[in-house]
Amino acid sequence: MRRPGSLGMGLVALVIGCGPDTGSDTLPVGLEVTLSRAVASQVGAYQVSVLKDGTKRNCAELQRTCLSTQVEPDALLELKDGNGKSGRTLRFPAAAGGADMGLAVDVPVGRDYAVVIEALTADTPTRFLGSSCNYLRVVNVGQNATLVAAPIELNPQDCNPVFPR
Repeated sequence: MRRPGSLGMGLVALVIGCGPDTGSDTLPVGLEVTLSRAVASQVGAYQVSVLKDGTKRNCAELQRTCLSTQVEPDALLELKDGNGKSGRTLRFPAAAGGADMGLAVDVPVGRDYAVVIEALTADTPTRFLGSSCNYLRVVNVGQNATLVAAPIELNPQDCNPVFPR
């Protein structure tokens, strides 16, 4: 049963470090996003961030508003997408019409992370619609367990989700 105010992301899965060891200090994280058609027109993109010291963070608090208003940029890990673009946050356009979509993010090998996925508006300027926060204990070299992400809760805020570069 879907709760009112949630983005219906029942099939969001994080697959950590699939495939052979590449010799790199980062491993891919796959994100499969399924979005309720009822809110699909509102979402323009997803912004993915990974925080250091995940267990010291309160996910409920992090989901209340833009992550950019709550943490300093140096608390975020450097990430890379499947096309080689890197940054402390990665933004992926939402699939047209709320279709399922897959994302890949390279995350550094390490321990104690919090993965935050923010849903952003299609409008200009971009605004925060809601987010999902998930604890990630460890990213190992090689095969890792699957982490199923929590649903994105709708909680629109008038804040700027963009971190300074």
